[in-house]
Amino acid sequence: MSSASRSSEFIGGIRATMPLVVGGIPFGTIFGALAITSGISPAGAMGLSALVYAGSAQFLATTLVAQGTAPLLIVLTTFVVNLRHALYSTTLAPHMKHLPQRWLLPLGFWLTDETFVVVIQRYQQADASPYKHWFHLGSSVIMYVSWSLSTLVGIAAGSAIPDSIANSLGFAMTVTFIGMVVPMMTTRPVIVSVVAAGLTAIIAYPLPNTLWLIVAAIAGVIAGVITETRTQAAFPE
Repeated sequence: MSSASRSSEFIGGIRATMPLVVGGIPFGTIFGALAITSGISPAGAMGLSALVYAGSAQFLATTLVAQGTAPLLIVLTTFVVNLRHALYSTTLAPHMKHLPQRWLLPLGFWLTDETFVVVIQRYQQADASPYKHWFHLGSSVIMYVSWSLSTLVGIAAGSAIPDSIANSLGFAMTVTFIGMVVPMMTTRPVIVSVVAAGLTAIIAYPLPNTLWLIVAAIAGVIAGVITETRTQAAFPE
């Protein structure tokens, strides 16, 4: 792709992300349905996908809303869960530092796990294409649009689900989280992070006001960062 143009990079980003889009559509649909059955309005559910745009944080926020958790605690918990984006940003920064704010702001907002996995591989390729950020844009746009549309489908489905069935959908939230986490457990830091968060959640579950979620999330982040640091020190590039 040494002679890539803006359009070819943009389309390349879309193509590279499509397999992840297909995998993400069910999660977006389930989120929309669960948000409605948890008492969130259709506008609120769409607002979460449009303005928050963070799958795991949205599911978590929906759970906390259904449990009547205080808004400040919901914000704090989702903030901790999304701290991994700071690590993504650190990794991407050397490849994006030349871009103006009109690029950095939207690409930063649209950064997801799926897009990060795709675009970091493109940025690290040795060719001298000056338009790799267009590849990044293509990946970001297709993920954002597909997530929003699948949420809309889920909202329509959730609105049509009888209350007798809606009350049993809480289990789908647990299954969805498992489906989101397991495919990401491909490296030692991620595995350690998941195990640490899981064990901490079990131990801290008796804490009031759903504080176990925050404690578990922090434990997972710390364990992942420590493992990543030690791995890099032991096996430097």
